[in-house]
Amino acid sequence: MSKTHEIDRNHIHLGDSVEVMSRMAEASIDLVFADPPYNLQLSGDLRRPNNSKVAGVDDEWDRFDNFASYDEFTTAWLTQVKRVLKPRGGLWVIGSYHNIFRVGAILQDLGFWILNDIVWRKTNPMPNFRGKRFTNAHETLIWCTPSPDGKGYTFNYEAMKALNEDLQMRSDWLLPICTGAERLKVNGRKAHPTQKPEALLHRVLLAGSNPGDLILDPFFGTGTSGAVAKLLGRDFIGIDADPGYVDLARTRIDAVTPLGDEDIDVTPSKRALPRIPFGWLVERGLLSPGAQLYDARRRYAARVRADGSVVADRARGSIHQVGAAVQGAPACNGWTFWCFEDRGNLIPIDLLRQKLRAELN
Repeated sequence: MSKTHEIDRNHIHLGDSVEVMSRMAEASIDLVFADPPYNLQLSGDLRRPNNSKVAGVDDEWDRFDNFASYDEFTTAWLTQVKRVLKPRGGLWVIGSYHNIFRVGAILQDLGFWILNDIVWRKTNPMPNFRGKRFTNAHETLIWCTPSPDGKGYTFNYEAMKALNEDLQMRSDWLLPICTGAERLKVNGRKAHPTQKPEALLHRVLLAGSNPGDLILDPFFGTGTSGAVAKLLGRDFIGIDADPGYVDLARTRIDAVTPLGDEDIDVTPSKRALPRIPFGWLVERGLLSPGAQLYDARRRYAARVRADGSVVADRARGSIHQVGAAVQGAPACNGWTFWCFEDRGNLIPIDLLRQKLRAELN
């Protein structure tokens, strides 16, 4: 029996994450972002060289009796996450050296397939005040899927390239910690000790989900994931046991104005685009048999034939084969190499391919 009617979308649920997730329907979530307690195990106050106290994480929700109790807690919530995630869904878990290795081992024990570990390198980390260790300047995200074959998950590769000036996005992300106006405060103090920056969630959701997807955050805190989900046209479910955090998150998310549909379109993967043979351009009259094609510098010319092949000097064949032949190159992308002339201007034939793709879509 479906239980989705008990768990509202775009709503923050006050309560224990395991209990709330147990009332959710199986395979109903597209992406989970989890920022669980780190189990920092602080043994005393953390102080600066001038002896002033640092506002570290000493909240009750981050305290566990021992590693065994933390592992039991981690196994319980990850078991529910695996149940509610769609088979091709994605899970992103963030942590520090205090907990992320234990989380990773439990993920593998439960049958998750790890896709990447992402290093979030902080541009402005908290310094090491005692001078006895390296400055902790990063946190680690584990990205995984419940599918044992590790296939079929959402990864918006082209969107990540576009976000990174058309270069492949690497697994080390340089981003600032949450500061300034973005940092929520109550009576002049941080509302939450580990509030994540919206830039981090922007990248996670853009990489691993699509508009309309349902995002679950079982440790919602002040609602960064929900705020970014709403902005980017995703639905969300938030869970947190602290009523103060829930109130702050609701106020924060209510103030977010979603982007328009055109603004949240994700750059599609080239593999997902419909294949357009060059001959279709000839059939549709976008290029006529006998039309001349040129490279962008007019060094080479080719003639279009009725069957969709092209001829240049003694070379004939596809736009790719002939483009490679005239350059003496091993390969060529004919779509970007060849241009047609329109009122004295050379225009890449790829624009005609895009026109046909738009019609098909």
